[in-house]
Amino acid sequence: MNTKTKLLNKYFNSCIFNASGVKDITLKELEILAGSNSGAIVMKTCTIEPREGNHNPRCVSTPLGLIQSMGWPNLGYKKYIEFAKKIKEKTTKPIIASVGGFSIEDYKTIVEAFQKSDVDFIEISLSCPNLEGHSQIGYDFDETEKLLSQLINLGKKPIGLKLPAYLDSALQEKMVEIIKKYKISFITCINSLGNSLIIDSKSEKPLIKPKKGRGGLSGDYIKPIALGNVQGFYNLLKNKVFIFGVGGIKTGEDVFEFLLAGANAVQIGTTFEKEGPSCFQRIEKELVEILQKKNYKNVQEVIGKLKFL
Repeated sequence: MNTKTKLLNKYFNSCIFNASGVKDITLKELEILAGSNSGAIVMKTCTIEPREGNHNPRCVSTPLGLIQSMGWPNLGYKKYIEFAKKIKEKTTKPIIASVGGFSIEDYKTIVEAFQKSDVDFIEISLSCPNLEGHSQIGYDFDETEKLLSQLINLGKKPIGLKLPAYLDSALQEKMVEIIKKYKISFITCINSLGNSLIIDSKSEKPLIKPKKGRGGLSGDYIKPIALGNVQGFYNLLKNKVFIFGVGGIKTGEDVFEFLLAGANAVQIGTTFEKEGPSCFQRIEKELVEILQKKNYKNVQEVIGKLKFL
């Protein structure tokens, strides 16, 4: 029994990976992922220039997840191109670059560079909710089309999209039209739920400082929304686009539910932040036990097999 999966011509030894944004900024952190049971190495969303990100406190853990407004702290895209080359010398795990930008030219410069690099896949972030004065592109479909029209033909490495939560099927349908038009290879859904607010009633203050306390919500809070987005896109795309499910995954049972909803693989963020890299092995072991108990031979037999009432 194993949990292998495949995206185009690349095999993943496990369908359980890290999510971009957690313990993946430095070379040392990426090397730890390379040595862990994570099925791939997803790098930090990078920008043209290095960024320190938003002011602290910007990430606070709660019993049900995280609220954060990190603001894309990263070392700049050139560093991650260097890191990919070094990591490839030590592991055969697929490497997924994550690209952010403040203009179409930013995205174009970074994607063009990654197309010539050692990464295997390029994920375009359309959904960071934690940047002052910079809205989530994924909610502006005209802007999304304009962006992708400039990125899709820059090289042969597969392009994917990291999407925000769409709380209406009409929005999912509109995004699917774009995904099909530009032959997107994979989608990652969902990113943290933006503009969320948690208040400490004792101090009468929000938990985080940026954006007057509003930030991205992750963990248990968003799992049902993430499952709904995965299932919605799976139904619309008819299993023709690879789906990474993200949001509130803590156990093998959570992974099993995402597979049933239509995810081909999952990414772990909040649990990785709280537990460290040992979480990948634990969650995979729990998933294998469920598959064996239910007499499934592999994860492919589970994908999209949700039984309706």
